[in-house]
Amino acid sequence: MRQLLSANLIRDLIAFQGVVLVILLSNLLLLRRSRRHAQPGIFPFVSVLVPARNEEKNIHRCVQSLLEQDYASFEVLVLDDQSSDGTLAILRELASSQPHLQVLEGRPGTESQSGKNWACSQLARQARGDLLYFTDADTVHRPESLRLLVTAAIGEGADLLTGFPRQQTQTWGERLLVPFFSWASLCFLPLLLAYQLRLRALSVAVGQVMLFRRTAYQEIGGHAGLGTAIVDDLLLARKIKAAGYRWRVASVSDVIACRMYQTSQEAVQGFTKNLFAAFDFRLLPFLFVFGWLVVVVWAPLVNLGLYLLGQTPQATLEQVVLCISLSLLLWLIPYGELRIPLYLGLLYPVTILANVVVAFKSLLSSLTGKLSWKDRPLDRPRWRVW
Repeated sequence: MRQLLSANLIRDLIAFQGVVLVILLSNLLLLRRSRRHAQPGIFPFVSVLVPARNEEKNIHRCVQSLLEQDYASFEVLVLDDQSSDGTLAILRELASSQPHLQVLEGRPGTESQSGKNWACSQLARQARGDLLYFTDADTVHRPESLRLLVTAAIGEGADLLTGFPRQQTQTWGERLLVPFFSWASLCFLPLLLAYQLRLRALSVAVGQVMLFRRTAYQEIGGHAGLGTAIVDDLLLARKIKAAGYRWRVASVSDVIACRMYQTSQEAVQGFTKNLFAAFDFRLLPFLFVFGWLVVVVWAPLVNLGLYLLGQTPQATLEQVVLCISLSLLLWLIPYGELRIPLYLGLLYPVTILANVVVAFKSLLSSLTGKLSWKDRPLDRPRWRVW
């Protein structure tokens, strides 16, 4: 407890958050710069690829938004991944009047490949485009989104273009959990360095928005090379970097929206599946990051609470207020970019606690082999200390 009240700690947190603020602001400049390119003279043919499993609540809205793109040359392929609800019936009805839409019926997976990776592999094999655009069945696209993404990808010379859609949330589980990954990526991944260095760890991708140059996707093995891996988007981004291809992130929250989960329970299940996997199942980095986030957020608040109770911590009130002010900036600025309601940014201490709880649930579920998703058990991952 004495360490949480240390003036040295508060000063260190101020310095740390100052660095993070610089990273955040530089990232926002790079994301917006990617959208300033002139349109190409000729737009390449694009295959829009959507895996769908039990998505009857979302699939019509998603596919309809994709079919309404103001793009000259594209196809939409949707694969029904053995849904047990009305997804396939909805897709067939849409396809009957939409020449751009092709509906595929997914085959059962194998021991070496299953789930979303298998579904995306089947889609990629049927795609005809020079560019492959993978998106999810719970997204909605504005009519200009595909044109803007392709313009950004060509302008940036990107072999993989990704971005952070506007995350729509309605339950408290969604509000506290869903924005966390996008927030963390914007704050802690320095794109200025990541674009220059070939380090696999300095990469990110969002499965809801992944636009590949076809030859690069095939060269790295695509989804077929991921086997039963859980976080396909991060692994593909890392493979693109490791192979020396060009990876870029664009601002997309104004043209693409997504509601990842429908309930708080689904949000907890989804992040239980993903959080430890996002660290490549490395125990010490995982524990350090979430432990440090608790300190960064709560140490200045504990100090402020003591001041309000009439006690005198070692840090000055001015230092504590500055530290908390930086925290607020580091949540409100990215939430503004991501078009997340700003009042949720003010709840950042609760957001961190909620994600820490789910992070340790993710850790325990991974170590005990109890991960599952959409009624399918997932393979027990191999974890490492470092």
